[in-house]
Amino acid sequence: MDVTADGVVDKPSFDAALGDDVALCSVMWVNNEIGTVQDVPALVAAAKARGALFHTDGVQALGKVAIDLKTLPVDYLSISGHKVGAPKGIGALFVRRGAPITPMLYGGSQDRGRRPGTENVAMSVGFARAVELAVAEREAECARLEKLRDALERALVAKIPDAVIHGRGAPRAPHVLNISVPGTDSESMLMALDLQGVACSAGSACQSGSIDPSHVLTACRVPHELAVASVRLSLGSLNTDAHVARVSELFPALIAKARRLSGLMTG
Repeated sequence: MDVTADGVVDKPSFDAALGDDVALCSVMWVNNEIGTVQDVPALVAAAKARGALFHTDGVQALGKVAIDLKTLPVDYLSISGHKVGAPKGIGALFVRRGAPITPMLYGGSQDRGRRPGTENVAMSVGFARAVELAVAEREAECARLEKLRDALERALVAKIPDAVIHGRGAPRAPHVLNISVPGTDSESMLMALDLQGVACSAGSACQSGSIDPSHVLTACRVPHELAVASVRLSLGSLNTDAHVARVSELFPALIAKARRLSGLMTG
């Protein structure tokens, strides 16, 4: 299955992949590296028309997009607490009534026989409360984050005209900005930003420590020299206009310095 240059699932490719032997489709609702939002309702409809079950990874979608499982007929939805301020290590899997599920572990009959082991009640309560707040505050918080993200994006592009914003042409979640600047590399930029107190990443946390280009950007057919230069700037509840203003000045200055040093080294 292919995706577009902006990281959106290519619908004809998705339809072509739905052969008679496909039992389950799984699509990440919001990409954690570039923020692209998939058209899950359309993908679910296509899967259902071919008799396939549908799972979506909603970890990044929770609190960022509207999720109404009464109207969206996904069979399975996985979410995690660490994205909405709940304790790390707690999550949930929604299983629609009647959808098949086989236990991975045996020995107890908790959760209607789906798994063994005593529930972590404290973390479950914390997760439930965090989800309640994330859903209640979603519209206002997303509007605030989108305003911050767009201001940062405009400032960086204005000062670095050849910068590339990944996923810019597709619907995006409001909190992710993934940028590549030709002639730089993400590892050096991350170290320079870290020394200035700015925490960011070169991809997803799942890929930390990897020296290979992001598999997401590779799938989007981003050239290697841009893929290895990508920096992901994520915004959250603690970020303010002052943070955006500082990064808007600091990031271009570090890019200019990196380019000067690169010129000296290759000249």
